Parts: sequence; structure tokens; C-alpha cells
Amino acid sequence: MKALLSSKPVLWFLFLFNLVVAAVAPFVVDGAQGVAPAVGMGVVSLGAGIALLKGRKEGQHAA
Repeated sequence: MKALLSSKPVLWFLFLFNLVVAAVAPFVVDGAQGVAPAVGMGVVSLGAGIALLKGRKEGQHAA
């Protein structure tokens, strides 16, 4: 299961989808109900982005 979640297409989806939701949530929902999902989705997006960059650096060293 871990290999599936760490595949590049899944990481790209997590990164982009969560980034868009994090950017839009505060404008769609008012107050803390919009900020809380934005922060949570932003953290997930940041984690996926870091995993993508980490995988990219490891791929460069292997070549």
C-alpha cells in the first residue's frame, strides 16, 4: 500500500488537488470553517511536494 501512495502520479495528484483546495477554501467558507481545511490541506500538499522533491533528488543521484 505504501508503494502505491508514494508513486509519482499519486503524489502529483495529492500536491495539486490539496493546493487548490487550500487556496479556495477560505473564500468559499467563512471563518474558522474555511481556515481549518485550508491549513490541513496545505500541510498535505506541502508533504506531497516535499516527497516529490525528495524523490527527484534521489533519482538524480542514482543516475
